Order: sequence, then structure tokens, then C-alpha cells
Amino acid sequence: MYAVGLALCTFANIASEEMSRDLCNEIEKLLGSSNTYIRKKAALCALRIIRRVPDLMDHFSDKAKTLLQDRNHGVLLAGITLVTEMCDMDDEIAQQFRPAAPLLVKHLKSLVTTGFSIEHDVSGISDPFLQVKILRLLRVLGRGDVEASDTMNDILAQVATNTNSTKNVGNAILYETVLTVLEIEADSGLRVMAINILGKFLTNRDNNIRYVALNTLNKVVGIDTNSVQRHRNTILDCLRDGDISIRRRALELSYALINESNVRIMTRELLAFLEVADNEFKLGLTTQIWLAAERYAPNKRWHIDTALRALKSAGNYIREEILAAFLRLVAHTPELQFYTAQRLFTALSNDLSQESLTLAAVWILGEFGDVLLQGGSIDDGEDVKPVTDVAMVDLMETVLTSPYANTLVRQFVMTALAKLSVRFAETGSQSGAEQQRRINQIIANYSTNLELEIQQRSVEFGTLLNMGDVKMGVLERMPPPEIKATIMGTVSERRKVGTTRADKDTVVDLIGDDMSAPSGPSNGAPQQSLQSTQDLLADIFGSSDATPVTSPSAPAPAKSHAQDIMSLFDSSPATSSPAPTPAPAAAAGGSLFDLASTPSPPPTTRSPPPAPAAARPPQAPQLQSYTAYEKNGLKITLTPKVSAQPGVVQILARFTSASPVEGVNFQVAVPKLQMQAMSNQNVQPGATETQQLRVIAPPGAQIRLRLRVSYKKDGQPVQDQLDFSGFPPNLTSGGK
Repeated sequence: MYAVGLALCTFANIASEEMSRDLCNEIEKLLGSSNTYIRKKAALCALRIIRRVPDLMDHFSDKAKTLLQDRNHGVLLAGITLVTEMCDMDDEIAQQFRPAAPLLVKHLKSLVTTGFSIEHDVSGISDPFLQVKILRLLRVLGRGDVEASDTMNDILAQVATNTNSTKNVGNAILYETVLTVLEIEADSGLRVMAINILGKFLTNRDNNIRYVALNTLNKVVGIDTNSVQRHRNTILDCLRDGDISIRRRALELSYALINESNVRIMTRELLAFLEVADNEFKLGLTTQIWLAAERYAPNKRWHIDTALRALKSAGNYIREEILAAFLRLVAHTPELQFYTAQRLFTALSNDLSQESLTLAAVWILGEFGDVLLQGGSIDDGEDVKPVTDVAMVDLMETVLTSPYANTLVRQFVMTALAKLSVRFAETGSQSGAEQQRRINQIIANYSTNLELEIQQRSVEFGTLLNMGDVKMGVLERMPPPEIKATIMGTVSERRKVGTTRADKDTVVDLIGDDMSAPSGPSNGAPQQSLQSTQDLLADIFGSSDATPVTSPSAPAPAKSHAQDIMSLFDSSPATSSPAPTPAPAAAAGGSLFDLASTPSPPPTTRSPPPAPAAARPPQAPQLQSYTAYEKNGLKITLTPKVSAQPGVVQILARFTSASPVEGVNFQVAVPKLQMQAMSNQNVQPGATETQQLRVIAPPGAQIRLRLRVSYKKDGQPVQDQLDFSGFPPNLTSGGK
């Protein structure tokens, strides 16, 4: 048996895939050996084989079932390990072994109650290694199967209740029990008990046990948030732990626990932790605090107070998006502008070292300095000291000369001083006039600054402030920016708070049915949909560097669809050629679009004069042709034809060329498209080749196409990519 065992061990370590296939039958025979030592070695060898060649699992499944009934400790342990591996790798194998769940439950019950073998006890616990193996196999068998899960519910509760948690080996069994309960279709009571065990782990003095508990709670908090909420205080206590890994996991779990009912408590705890947190935590922490406040804030006053406290505690570790969102919030909250300006003025006077606090205060004082001068009251009974224009300019000058001021801060201060000059002029007081002259002098002092941006602002603002009424219009208060939810990547390793993904189909955005909808102040969905559309088209063609050039088919209003598509792809529209009048229906197509594939605009051609109205036959707009591409002698025109069914448009693409063109490949990116093959990929002079397209879009939507054309001209490959949105919106409305 020792020779056979050595052979099995060697085979398990060095066998190739071919050798495994050749000798798997021999291993299968040894699984049924009468010698327990050989059966154990064969089971371990089979485990290595299926890891190397998963196709051979079927050879061992029948014999593995008998191993689960073996009375030898080593054979049973090896057999359970083999079955667990097989079930993990193939769901069909797991289905075959599910009837063995009662047998495994029986084994586990004998270990918990009577003990399996005294020689395998560890710290008074019967065979913990076998218990853990059985629990892992039960977890795999009960996953997604209600009947098998019901079979093991009672024994899992018994293991969780009777296992001694004072020993580390007992905690290992409890941890495996918790994982099994959370993964199978267990009843709610058993699941709550499992989370309570994890909560008990959090109070353990061993750092490893606390870390494991936090890590597991992070995975299950989305399944049963209410049960995890019961241990919120213990989790928050872990924020003060000396181990940085535990603090990190506790922080991630705290983000996930924030909801409408506890946002005040959780935010207060996170802000307290922010004051003592390591610098590496502060950026993510301030972001999550803002996102939670943005999503669950009970009122705007609390929202602003939370942001102010974060600015004071970690002003050097705040993202630009968060700062911009705070300024937008203040601009849209006129009833709290005095309160915010007062708080920021006081905070900036006490501390100039926090960059984001400085930028926010300077911007707010520049925009709403007049509001601060007019005075006001704060509802919490606090005495408010009036702020004078002299104190405001003194503070700006102090910030400007502060050693903490960088180029960005100086730019903000220069702009704020220019705006304050206008705000003081509006008051008409004598002190305001003196401060205007002082501001002019401060700005003029930087006209020779070594930093070009500061020098330029100084000169331009100095000139502007001497232009009388012009400066009043240029430097008037900015209109409040559009309120939109803060969207950014996940900061924590697990999840983020305050996700604002719009429940909107990207395909609809690409078609453009929502371009004319008014943009509400509640969120930033239009901007987000445009960005997602751009990403979608870039994924379709693998690039987003094409320069879209379109031209409307009719005189455009102030904001045309061409401009819409330009903003979609972050590009400005190129010069468009004049739109000719409709040609007769018999014509192949008129030149309505000059599409440039180079930075310079293409030459335009004069269209023939329109025929008299009486001479023109009646023509539907959908039969008009639109030039989509014209370069290197190759011309592609698109002729749409509206079907009776709304939202369905037939498009005929015609290809003509002044010289031979070979291997034309015409591709179109649009969400719902049916495209037939081209009549001939080689376009000869004087010949017209065609290709049929069928586009499905929401009725009334603007159709937008991204086109890619590749061909060979004089043996040289040519490839161009462009965007086309020249069809009129009524194409998708349907017709007869």
C-alpha cells in the first residue's frame, strides 16, 4: 500500500493532462480499494486530476458518493474535500450530490453531540477540521436549493448554539457556520443569528477575528441591512481601533449603513473620525460624507453645516467635484447665503491653511459679499458680529499674501476682489468708494507678477474696473449653476453611498428623443446621458476621435440639432455649406451635407436655382437625399423613406464615384438597425451601388448615425469616421 500511495502522490504532483486522461480509470478503481490508506490517497489524487482536467469529473462522481459513507476519518475527510471541489466546479454535479445532504447532516450531528473520535479533538471540540469541511460542502449544496437548505437549518442552529466561542478553534467553526447560513436559503431567524455571531466577533480582543467579522459584514450588509444596523455602535467603535486595516473595513461598513433615519448620527460620528483620521482616509471620507448628506440630508441647513465642518477639518483633502457641488448648493439657497457667508468668513479668518475652505470662502464672499454686508440673523440664538467692507478687503488681502496661497487661490482672490468692487459700488457708501480704490490698488500691484495668469488677471481686471457701466454687467452676480447630483467613481473598495445612476436606457439617449426636454434642476441626468451616449458610440467603433460635421437640411433655429450632436461628442460644429432646395424626386440626391474629415472646412459649391413651384412635382420630405460623405471621388448619399409604422425608417444608401474605388465597407452605429449587404463593394465611374438600411427609433426622435467608411483608392487603403444627424425629426413620426 505504501508503494501504491507513493505512486498516487507522485502522479498527483507531476501528471500532465494526457497522462491524467490515460490513467484516470486506474485512479477510479483505487477509490474502491479495500485499504483505507489507498482510498484516501486516491481521493486526493482525483482532486488534483479534476483541477487539472475538469472534464474527468464524471469518472469519479459515483465512487465519491461512496466515500461520503466511509467510516474512516481520513477517507471521509478526503472524500468530502473531493466532492466539495467537484460541486464548486459544476452545478450539475452539485445537483447529483444534493440528496447526500441528510447524510452530511448526520455526520455533523454526531460530531456536535457524541463526538466522532476522541483522538481528533482540539481544545475540547470534536474534530474541528472535519466539521469545517462538512459545513463548506453543505454551503455548496444548499446554495439556491430550498429543500436542501431546510434539511440543514436545524443542525446549523445547533452548531451555532453549542460551539464554544472562547477558543479560537470554536470561532473558526462558528465563522464557517455563519458563511453557510448566509449563503444557503436559510430562514430569517437563522440569518439574524449568524449576523449576531459576527457582531459578537467585533467585541473579540483578537484583531484577526474583528477583521474577519467586518469583512464578512461588508459582504452581507446589502442582504440584511436591518440586522447589521443593530451592531452599528460596535462598528463605530472599531473606527477608533489601533489597527489601520480594521479602521478601513469599519469605515467602509459605516458608509453602507447610512440611511435616512440615522444620517445625523452616522455623519456626526464620521465627522468626529475625520478630525483624527490619517491623511490617507480623508479624501474618501469627505467624499462619502458629502454623498451621504446629498442623498439623505433632512434639510439644507444641516447639509450646509455638514459641508462646512468637513471643509474646516479636511479642506486639503476634498475633491473638486465636492467643492463645486457645495458652491452650487449655496447659490441655490438664497435664504442661507448670509448664514453660509458669515460662517465661512469666520472660519477663514481663523484658519488659512485649508485650501478648499479658502476657495469656498473666497468664492462665496465674492458672489454674496453684499448679502453679508447687509447683515442678518441666525436662528440658533448666536450673536452675529457685523462684517464691514474694510474687514472683508483686509481678509482678501491677507489670503492673497498668505504663505498657504497657491496660484489657484490667488486667481480666486483676484476675481473675488473685482466682484467685491462692484458690490461696494452698488451700496453707494463713502466707505465703499474708498474700498473700491483700495481694491484697484491691490489688483494693480500684481500687474508685473511673475505668474502669467495672475499678471493677466491683474491687467484685465484693472482695465475692466475703469470701464464704468461695463464692469457692472460683466461682474454681476453669476446665475445659479444647474443643480445636479454629484457623480464620481467608487471611493471605497466595496460600495459607495449616494449613487445617482439614472434609470434611463442609453439606447433612447443615443436616438435623441430627450434632447428637447427641459432640463430640470433636480439632477444631472441630461449631462450624464450625453456622456454615456458618447461612451457607447466609442465602444461601438473603438474610438471617439472622429470630428462630427453636419449641416441642417433646412434653415435652422437658434439651437439646431447639428449643435446638439456637436455637444454630444464634445466638439464644435464645423462650417456647414448652405442648404440647397429640394431636388425633383427622380434625382439621385442633392448635396445637402459637406462632411469634412480634415480640420479645414471643405470647399462649398453653389446649388442650382430652385425650379418654379408649379413645375416641381409634389414630393414628400422623406424622399429627399442627404449627402453623408464626399471625399476622394467617393460620394455616399442617404435617402430616407418613412414607413406607415411610426418609428421605422427605411434608408437607401447610394454609392457613386468619379474614379474606380474598391472594397467599400460601409458601417453604421445606431442602437436598432437592420442592414443588408452592399450591391457591389467595387464602385465604378458612372455606376451607382446601393445598400438598404432599416432603423427603428422612438416616434418623433431625432435619428443620429455614426458612420465608418473604408475603401481602397488607387491601391491605398482609406478609412474615415464621421457623425450624421441631418435627417429631419419628423421622419420617425410615421406616414402613409
